[in-house]
Amino acid sequence: MTIVYPMEIIIMPKTTYILTDYTVPRRIFTDGRDWPKEVEPTFNGLSIGKWVDPDASGRYSTLEVETRGFKNPRTFEASGIRMHDDGQTVIKERIYVDKGNKDVLIDEITTIDNALTRPWTVKKSYVRVEEQRAAWREWICAEGNSHVEIGGEPYFLSAEGLLMPTKRGQAPPDLRYFSPSTK
Repeated sequence: MTIVYPMEIIIMPKTTYILTDYTVPRRIFTDGRDWPKEVEPTFNGLSIGKWVDPDASGRYSTLEVETRGFKNPRTFEASGIRMHDDGQTVIKERIYVDKGNKDVLIDEITTIDNALTRPWTVKKSYVRVEEQRAAWREWICAEGNSHVEIGGEPYFLSAEGLLMPTKRGQAPPDLRYFSPSTK
């Protein structure tokens, strides 16, 4: 939920969608489903939420979300701090409109991960702008993506075109299927 470009939220009866133009749409299932026994890891993970009425006003104004099943390897945030390789990350969120300013959306995010010494919570605020002022741009993450998978192992392609490991002690890929360089 680090938003650097415009975001659009679409609320449907059984799913809430969060759209940005730099990643795949995020689906938050609000249909009352339970967690599956196994979750197929994905970039955004699997999000299950519910609408709640926190102040008993008769209005369901807060979306509580839990997300699990993130694909590894990944970093905690832009600093590059690695998340734990065990894939057990859980992110809990409370998303609601600020009571003092209806043009501000608040997202309280708590990350639970075995790479951290304790849960980490951050509160993010997003300001609503008129749709005409929103600058929607095309941003395709797959273009120029330097992450590759070989034999089920993730590797990184450096700016120099060299295949690099993504974790300490990672074995090099099996090179018998690669042609020698003709440079």
